[in-house]
Amino acid sequence: MTGTDGTAAGILVLAGTPIGDIADAPPRLAAELAGADVIAAEDTRRLRRLTQGLDVQPTGRVVSYFEGNESARTPELVEALVGGARVLLVTDAGMPSVSDPGYRLVAAAVEKDIKVTAVPGPSAVLTALALSGLPVDRFCFEGFLPRKTGERLSRLREVGDERRTLVFFEAPHRLDDTLAAMAEVFGAERRAAVCRELTKTYEEVKRGPLGELAVWAAEGVRGEITVVVEGAPEKTEVLDAGELVRRVRVREEAGERRKEAIAAVAADAGVPKREVFDAVVAAKNAERATP
Repeated sequence: MTGTDGTAAGILVLAGTPIGDIADAPPRLAAELAGADVIAAEDTRRLRRLTQGLDVQPTGRVVSYFEGNESARTPELVEALVGGARVLLVTDAGMPSVSDPGYRLVAAAVEKDIKVTAVPGPSAVLTALALSGLPVDRFCFEGFLPRKTGERLSRLREVGDERRTLVFFEAPHRLDDTLAAMAEVFGAERRAAVCRELTKTYEEVKRGPLGELAVWAAEGVRGEITVVVEGAPEKTEVLDAGELVRRVRVREEAGERRKEAIAAVAADAGVPKREVFDAVVAAKNAERATP
């Protein structure tokens, strides 16, 4: 494989970096940092701390590569690769391209038939999943949820019936709203785990029903957050809207408040609480419209 100038084409190396404890750095990382022709770093200041911690002195050119300049800088890095450079991509923590910059560069390199390889490293996704105490045989990673309330709820409803364990990233200042939205869509009793500051000094894994976790998070939570949520239970029977409404009314007649009745029916039927709520509202509107 040769570049446009006749030289051997380079190689793109995606390097996993520690998610907390620098001692978790893979052995190959130091060698790649020392030998790369170009190091593309999400944050050059964090890169400096990393190289100092590993006692490595990079000899190659260091450039920034983050969300704000990813599109503009990708062609420059591809040009270096075509010219034969060994380009090392590192992000702030974990694997590049997983909710971090990198996808555009990988896609562009693949299009040019440039070899892409990786230095495996720590992963917040897999670490949180393993520590959660929830099923790990099948899971899916959803990354960061949308910031706007309506869009967040819509995304959660898309995976409301997902049977696999769900893994999310979230910012600490949005955690309480996100857990409350999850409790609304998935049900307050759905099991989950909030993994905070993984591998760091103040590591914490808080496990419990989504409703309880939402109350806990309302007091304020700090640090890097990964949320693991139990998959949806298997539906034992399919209930139509009329049956859902009937079951809610039976509970109301027995003295339960409507909110609690809806939550209980949703949990029993294995459907999102919103589905039962919408059925109740639709039935009420239909009754009002009937002469």
